[in-house]
Amino acid sequence: MRILFTCRPAYGHLYPLMPLALAARGAGHEVLFGTGDAFLDKVRALGFDAHKVGISIQEALDQAEGDALETILTTFAEILPRATIADLTPLLPVLRPDLVVYEMSDIGAAAVARRAGIPVVSHVIGRSMPADLMAAAADRFAPVWDGKPPANLMLGDAGIDVWPDIVRDPEARALPTVFRLRPVPWNEPAPVPAWLDGRDRPLVYLTLGTVAFGATGALRAAVDGLSRLPVDVLVARGPGDPGELGELPPNVHVAGFVPQSEILPRADLVVHHGGTGTVLGALSAGLPQLVLPQGADQFVNAEALETAGAGRALTGDQVTADAVEERAKTLLDDARVREVAARARHEIAAMPAPSEVVGRLEEFAR
Repeated sequence: MRILFTCRPAYGHLYPLMPLALAARGAGHEVLFGTGDAFLDKVRALGFDAHKVGISIQEALDQAEGDALETILTTFAEILPRATIADLTPLLPVLRPDLVVYEMSDIGAAAVARRAGIPVVSHVIGRSMPADLMAAAADRFAPVWDGKPPANLMLGDAGIDVWPDIVRDPEARALPTVFRLRPVPWNEPAPVPAWLDGRDRPLVYLTLGTVAFGATGALRAAVDGLSRLPVDVLVARGPGDPGELGELPPNVHVAGFVPQSEILPRADLVVHHGGTGTVLGALSAGLPQLVLPQGADQFVNAEALETAGAGRALTGDQVTADAVEERAKTLLDDARVREVAARARHEIAAMPAPSEVVGRLEEFAR
């Protein structure tokens, strides 16, 4: 079977697809990728054939005009799908995939596959668009779907759902066809900092991801607050300059990119922006989380964790060194939060592995 995966050229859009793509390749299927220019070389370096499909969210935002709501609607309902449709329509007859798997923001790929009669399934990479925003967007999305919208305007009629029940997205749950998939943390190989071994203090892992990394004020407040505790702090700066944080206390260690999947099992607490990959990675490791949401669906993720009792959140002006210190200290000592996080870890471990889902997708494509 030939499977085409499509995604935006961004880490948080590509990495969630990798466990399933690798499992499909391991099962003997031919796996192709369609993504934006910036990530073609990266995907090819991972051993996959890659083709230019679509543009980045930032490129689309640069073209959009109007207030915040208008910008979001124009970006996701018009500019992004239009670019993907333009690239993929002539490419699809050449690639001739038996199945298209698109990450949930890349609905243009779903529309093209649907028109061609090719089985198509979405891959959840975050929370669904809020119901009120979805309702407001219905008319804008209609042309993408040729006036015949699926059950969900972004997730389509069939979706791969990586959320465990404890924080499950109701929109993904409600799809006519749902494939549950264990969220397997994945990252490109990178060295683990040597100082992590042989420690005698708890480890706090701090990251604002690869998009919100520029929120230096929130990051500095988190560093200052955490450094007061009897812990070691690993700061993953992502694309940002580690030197921007200036002089740091001796218990704070700053790196660029780190292999998150190998760091999480060593950690005792995760302080982060609320990106879905880090939320699910921390839950998979059974860790409490302090979330400092900066945008997108991160606020919804933070709310879901708080509702489940698996973590706490600080937003906006609440993000101060004192508040971070107090919340982090509480989370490190809170047995109830750790119990909830442990239940989430066991639930995730029992979800279908990528290799199992590949088998179900074979049946779906047939």
